[in-house]
Amino acid sequence: MQLMRKITMLLSVLFLWTSVSTFAATSGWQPAKHLQAELVSEYHSVQAGQTLLMALHFIPDENWHTYWQNPGDSGLPTSIDWQLPEGVTAGPIQWPTPQFFSIPPLMNYGFAGPTILLTELKIPADFALSQLELAAKVDWLVCEEICIPAEAHFQLSLTVVAKAEASKYAKELILQAQASQPKPLAVKGHYDTAAGSFSAAIAGLPDEDFQAFFVAATELVDHAAAQQVIFSDGQWLLRQKLNTYFTSAPAAFEVVLVNANGQGYQLSLSAASTASALQENPQSTQNTGQALWLVLVMAAAGGFILNLMPCVFPVLSLKALSLAANTGQRTAQQREAWWYSLGVIVSFVALASVLLGLRAAGAAVGWGFQLQSPLLVAVLAYLLFALGLSLSGLVQFGLGLMNTGSGLTQQKGPKGSFFTGVLAVVVASPCTAPFMGGALGYAVTQPPLLALLVFVALGFGMALPFLLLAYLPGLARLLPKPGAWMDTLKQLLAYPLYLSAVWLVWVFGRQTGIDATAILLCGAVALAAACWLWGHWQVTRTGKPAPLFALLLLVLALWLAWLAVPASQTPAVASDQPQAVHWQPYSPEKLAQLQQQGKPVLVNMTADWCITCLVNERVALNTEASKAALALYDVTYLKGDWTRRDATITAYLHQYQRDGVPLYVLYWPGQPPAVLPQILTPDTLRQTLARLSQ
Repeated sequence: MQLMRKITMLLSVLFLWTSVSTFAATSGWQPAKHLQAELVSEYHSVQAGQTLLMALHFIPDENWHTYWQNPGDSGLPTSIDWQLPEGVTAGPIQWPTPQFFSIPPLMNYGFAGPTILLTELKIPADFALSQLELAAKVDWLVCEEICIPAEAHFQLSLTVVAKAEASKYAKELILQAQASQPKPLAVKGHYDTAAGSFSAAIAGLPDEDFQAFFVAATELVDHAAAQQVIFSDGQWLLRQKLNTYFTSAPAAFEVVLVNANGQGYQLSLSAASTASALQENPQSTQNTGQALWLVLVMAAAGGFILNLMPCVFPVLSLKALSLAANTGQRTAQQREAWWYSLGVIVSFVALASVLLGLRAAGAAVGWGFQLQSPLLVAVLAYLLFALGLSLSGLVQFGLGLMNTGSGLTQQKGPKGSFFTGVLAVVVASPCTAPFMGGALGYAVTQPPLLALLVFVALGFGMALPFLLLAYLPGLARLLPKPGAWMDTLKQLLAYPLYLSAVWLVWVFGRQTGIDATAILLCGAVALAAACWLWGHWQVTRTGKPAPLFALLLLVLALWLAWLAVPASQTPAVASDQPQAVHWQPYSPEKLAQLQQQGKPVLVNMTADWCITCLVNERVALNTEASKAALALYDVTYLKGDWTRRDATITAYLHQYQRDGVPLYVLYWPGQPPAVLPQILTPDTLRQTLARLSQ
């Protein structure tokens, strides 16, 4: 019995010693939702002047995964924030070869099952402390059908000795990690982004059957698009469609090639040309003293892209019908294109003149200021509604094919083309296209003549597509010949106008409240009745009172619109309540308080009449991934509403040389404010937060 007790005690001591020896190099497991993690050191004890590897070991639940440095279309890469003694440095994460995770229509890059991320630490030769105290804050996102952000804090204390001692526990783990990493290659390749595709040519690769590739650069390729991996003339050729949100080509980045057996090979790609495309920088337009011609090019480009914005399409459909009606009549097309261009440019100059005049008089206004007036919003809603009724055949404001609710834009000839351009500019003002922000911010800081020149360039860019159609025979021939189909198309084009009118009524309701909206809708009924009476009289030409009653109904509609504006001075806010947890109302005091507390803050200046703002919020700010990123980095989200005129928000816009919304500014403690692009992608916020947090 005594012998057995001694053996048992000896085994217990050996087990205890082995356990201490084994786990002294690990933080131990930290459980989280659907994942457990530990931090493991390559050595039990370390010595001055050495390097060692740290292994972050993830074991997610079955069917759950984490993300690579480029997560693909959604997700967040794992990040490690090291707190190290003075002189000790940490290298970047050494990533394993990623996997594809197809979630149609998205494609993500990440890791399923146990994953080990290595980081190399360097201890200086003059390190004099007896203990190496290590701490790391790790953030990750683990996903299946839902995604859960999490963070954990790890601590390790390693004894500093004359001769370092390796950990047996860590050895096998590190070998697994290194085996899962792509093999580094000394070869370098070049890539290009011409013709809407990422393409690369790489020579000197090992004799392998490569099947796929992963680019480390985010927002470069369309991750879900088909990949082409071809061997030709001693080179491997890679090709994939560019990302929808691609803006600029990075100078260099890593790419991982994967063979048929799943082995990865990593190499660096550099841009074939160092010439970079013009990028929008909202703050640099004035500060860097850009040449006027560059600002004019930016303005023209912004005007050109403005044609693609949803607020402009319904009116442009009218112009498209006009051009189609003149197919084969080259001179008529060119004349209409120039009159349309004149209407666009004159309207931009007129808006700019009013804007500059109001600002000179001390008013706090900016781009889109006219839609801050509920009365003008109501009138525009009526106008687009009447346009739709006309295209549907209820009434003809003049017997020509092209006319407007007041008989102007649907008239053939110079007058119709000119006023179509006018209407296009009025309804385009809620939209902000790429390059416009910097150009408009520059314009309002310049003398009046230079400012007006910028708006002329903006108008010319917006009118340019129609000038090209009129003067390039190849493009003009693409237009269909006139025929009976045009009447059907004309009726179909009424529906975008109805939807635009609905949107404007929604904006009006947000500005004035539900009671005022009900009054406005009564006015719309009166307007429809006026159009019906007038249309009936046009056909029968009988009953002299009909035009008079139609006129009275029109006056009634306008009076109801005027009456609705003061009916409710305070917009209803009930619809905002579900988002109360997600964001808070902006105020300068709130922003200053958060900055004093050292908290990161995202400021979003928006307006209900700004379609670009609404799209950005739907696509990039109100998504679950963005909410998770805000929660992960403990960011307070402030939103300023410029739907109605607000001098405080206007002053904030001017701080960043902006004259309109949207404006997105991210404040990170200890760093200058970061202005985000006007057109956001699903990954913009996450990537910016990851960059600022490093």
